[in-house]
Amino acid sequence: MSAGGVAVRLVEVGPRDGLQNEAAPLALDARRELIERLAACGLREIEAGAFVSPKWVPQMAGSGELLESLRPLRAPGGPLSRVALPVLTPNLQGYQAAVAAGATSVAVFAAASETFSQRNINCSIAESLKRFEPVMAEARLAGIPVRGYLSCVAGCPYEGEVAPAAVARVAGELAAIGCGEISLGDTIGVGTPGSVRAMLEAVARVVPPGRLAGHFHDTYGMAVANAYAAYEFGLRVFDASVAGLGGCPYAPGASGNVATEDLVYLFEGLGAPTGVRLDALAATGAWICARLGRESRSRVARSLAARRSPS
Repeated sequence: MSAGGVAVRLVEVGPRDGLQNEAAPLALDARRELIERLAACGLREIEAGAFVSPKWVPQMAGSGELLESLRPLRAPGGPLSRVALPVLTPNLQGYQAAVAAGATSVAVFAAASETFSQRNINCSIAESLKRFEPVMAEARLAGIPVRGYLSCVAGCPYEGEVAPAAVARVAGELAAIGCGEISLGDTIGVGTPGSVRAMLEAVARVVPPGRLAGHFHDTYGMAVANAYAAYEFGLRVFDASVAGLGGCPYAPGASGNVATEDLVYLFEGLGAPTGVRLDALAATGAWICARLGRESRSRVARSLAARRSPS
């Protein structure tokens, strides 16, 4: 039976997960404008940046400066006063720098694949979880919520298929150390509604669906279908990137995140409110794509643009 009509929460990851995988860094003023534009579309949770080494992720350099510049807009009554701006913090040093810059919510990231963990963050899964412990301790004392990203939940570019039990094990460990929400990422976009459901069934035995989010890539054109399958299963939180920005530098051939425009169209069509104005979002996608010199990967945005163009 369809669960249509139940509202969803969209987490816009374009300014971080999207831009960090684009070829050229975007100027800080443009990153700031992107966040402001996305908020004006109705998005209430926008990933603002990552406190990682600029040596490894030059596109995220200056995330502290970016957050600082947004402080006035986050004041009561400001245009971002009701918008959450989480940031990625891979270790205690990154966490402390993020909090100093004004972060009020953070995220850590792990993988369900040992090889991917080694290639992505140069440590084992167990070592990555150990690395998060001081972050979780300080965040707990400060009352700062921590989200856990879990990569390769449907497949790994190095190991192939990832067993649902392996995903469930790491998801359970992230929940146990204090991650309030766990985002399940199909990093290389190989999932199908059937494999996604099998994975969710395994994970839901250790973490309730109310604490899970879906994060789907569109490499094989299955991202929207997988989001629908996850919604039917009971998930109500989904990550998406405006215009489908991004990819994965450690997953050759993987395309970007599912486009936010496409999920808005899906869920609004189901009668599940998103609070996002689609036309404004598509315009924002067109703006950022023009700045990056690329085309939108959103099928919905391209269709809307074609409909507006004279024949």
